[in-house]
This record gives sequence, structure tokens and C-alpha cells, in this order.
Amino acid sequence: MRSFIHALPKVELHVHLVGSAGVDTVLELARRHPGSGVPADRDELERFYAFRDFDHFLKVYWAVQSMLEDRHDIHALVVGLARDLAAQNVRYAEVTVTPYNHVTDGMPADEVFAGLESGRAEATALGVDLAWCFDIPGEKGLKAGRETLAFALSLPEGLVSFGLGGPEVGVGRAQFAPFFAAAREAGLHSVPHAGETSGPETIWSALRDLRAERIGHGTSCAQDPALLEHLALKGIPLEVCPTSNVRTRQVASIEAHPVRRMLDAGVVVTLNTDDPPFFGATLEGEYLAVATASGLGRADVARLAENAVLASFLPNARKTVLLREIAAM
Repeated sequence: MRSFIHALPKVELHVHLVGSAGVDTVLELARRHPGSGVPADRDELERFYAFRDFDHFLKVYWAVQSMLEDRHDIHALVVGLARDLAAQNVRYAEVTVTPYNHVTDGMPADEVFAGLESGRAEATALGVDLAWCFDIPGEKGLKAGRETLAFALSLPEGLVSFGLGGPEVGVGRAQFAPFFAAAREAGLHSVPHAGETSGPETIWSALRDLRAERIGHGTSCAQDPALLEHLALKGIPLEVCPTSNVRTRQVASIEAHPVRRMLDAGVVVTLNTDDPPFFGATLEGEYLAVATASGLGRADVARLAENAVLASFLPNARKTVLLREIAAM
């Protein structure tokens, strides 16, 4: 099964750019920015990176964020992610970028966009096509929504979708509806986080108020049979991130994860990594863990790979090529 999963052409739909920074990339950044306080020694950095709890995850995440100063740093992040994806036979990924955080940290938007574009070009040379989702850091309020929309409406190369991340509790989805409406009008797809750290009503709100075409996480949908039925009937995909949910203590274990209930209900499930090095995750590992815990066979695993292709915003011709490769396996 491990070899089969590795050989499958794969697509990733939910991975955060800053959260994708592996040890090699962070070493490069730490050596470039020696005053950052991030360890520049590999052994020390690996200890710094070892996940302990959610507060520690946030500490490491913001330490990486603090080292991003210009286009070269963004380029390094993108290329590091592309190398990790290429090693797992991931052919395409839609990567979540939060430009508001970079700009408020002092990086001009043009620098962010230049780093994304140069990194994307190098990723293509590595065999991985990348697209972007610009997301609002919801905890930072309506100002973040307005500015993220402004960045998105400049329509940088490769931008396909508009999202909403950050804490869910106390951060209602509906307040961001005008920004999502404008993004949709500009041709971007709606892909907010919902139901990761809150109940099913957040997912309902994302569907109703933000016209979500896919749901980031959606873990709590299993608590509401009517919502499961709605998601299945409408064919609305979920970007499920099992290891992330375990690490952030939203579920007790992979075995306890509701992904099997989602599949049994006919929901379109895709598997993703969220912040892979931070949580010790890989996309191959997600497939293997879910297959093992849920008793999936090769045809079931291939269907998960197909789901991700179909749920992506790739052009139809590109989807057809990938689906034929999966079918051939």
C-alpha cells in the first residue's frame, strides 16, 4: 500500500505556505537572518521544531513568519514546498498564502507577489504546478478582510481562490460575506476554513454566507447528519487534514477521526497536510494513515486521489490527464 500511494499522482488542496516550511528551508532562512533567534544549527533546529503542543506550534510558526522579509525569502518557501511535494509524486497543489500578515510585517505586496511567481516558475521545473489561495486571517477583523480582498483583486499570476483562516470561535463567517462576494465576482473560488475548531453551524454559515465551494477541514460536519447529507448531495468537497486535527487535539487519534463517517455518507473527501513539517505530516502519510485506520483498499485510496483532482481548480484538460493516470494504476 505504501508503494501504491507513493506511485499515485496526487493533488494537495490545503497546505499553508508558511506552515509548509521544513527544516532545510528554515535553516536557509535562519542563516540568512542570524538575528531572528531561530536556531541555525540543524540538530538544535530539529529540537526546536519537534511538536509539543499547540502553543509551541504557534511559537514556531510565528518564528518562521518573522524571518520573511523579501521576495527571496518567499521564493525559498515556495521552492522548499515544491521539493517536498515532488518527492511524493504530488503533481499540483493549491497553496494558502496570507498576504496581510506579510504586509503588516513590513514586506511590500509586490515583493510577496514576486517571490510567489519566481518560486512557482521553479516549482514547475521540478514537476509541480502550484496555484494560490489568498486567505483572510479572520482574527484580525474586517480590515484584514478589506486588504486581503484588495491583494486578491490585483489577480496575481496563479491565484485561483479566496479563503478565510485563523480561529473560528468568536470569529463569525458572515461578517466576511461582502469580501467573498467581490472575490467571486472577480472569478475567484470560495474556500473558507470551517468546522475545524467549531461546530457544524460554522460550516452551514460558510456555505450560506460565503457560498463556499469547498470547505477547509470541515471536521465537525459528522456531528450533523443533515449537514453530511447536504454536503454529499451537493458534492461539496472537504479538505480533510487528519494529522493536523490530531495534533491540535480536535480529535483523539486517526482511528477516532470522522473521516470514515464522511466517506460512508458519500461526502467528497480529499486528504491534505495543513502545516506538514510542524505536525510531522506528509501527504503520503495521510493517505497511509487513513487507509490503515479505515480499512481502505487500493480502489478506495485511488478514489481519494481522484476526489482531489476533481475538487481542484485545475483546467479540465489537466484533470483528465491526471485521472487517466490514476485509472491506469
